[in-house]
Amino acid sequence: MYARFLISALFAGAAAGLIAALLQLWFLQPIMLHAELYEGGDLVHFGAEKAATVTPELPGFNPVRDGLSVIFSMLTYSGYALILLAAMGIAEDRGAQINGRTGILWGIAGFVSFHLAPGFSLAPELPGVSAADITARQIWWFATAGATAVAMWLIAFGKGWSMWGLAAILLLAPHAVGAPEPDMFTGPV
Repeated sequence: MYARFLISALFAGAAAGLIAALLQLWFLQPIMLHAELYEGGDLVHFGAEKAATVTPELPGFNPVRDGLSVIFSMLTYSGYALILLAAMGIAEDRGAQINGRTGILWGIAGFVSFHLAPGFSLAPELPGVSAADITARQIWWFATAGATAVAMWLIAFGKGWSMWGLAAILLLAPHAVGAPEPDMFTGPV
């Protein structure tokens, strides 16, 4: 019984990780590679003395770099799927019905908790761009993900307006406080 749940969670996580990795390779990686050119000094702003007249070519397909990105995205999303499976097991023990439709809703709630809500306020740290202290960013991310997960739980299983109001407060509080930002913008870019 547990093996079936474990295999299904790993398969779903690997499939979601593959989709996310392909989207990352298509949309995000060109931006990161371009930023690395600035960070390394290979590309400079137009106001510098040795400004390049032509933008250098970005590196193409690199099997090791791109393959590792896909593998680690699949592993990360498999971990998320296992966390989600544990939460669904707890909910099922408390009487919640778990089926395909509710599984999709749980997946959406997990995406909102771990990606969408933290992404509203916490900007990505691109190469060559200054960012706030990593410890403060991680604490804010964990607090936001936790508050959003509890809020999703209260929305789904809370009874009455007081629980739903508490969920709204938990959803808004991390963004009202705000994500950590750098004291000043520095870097080679």
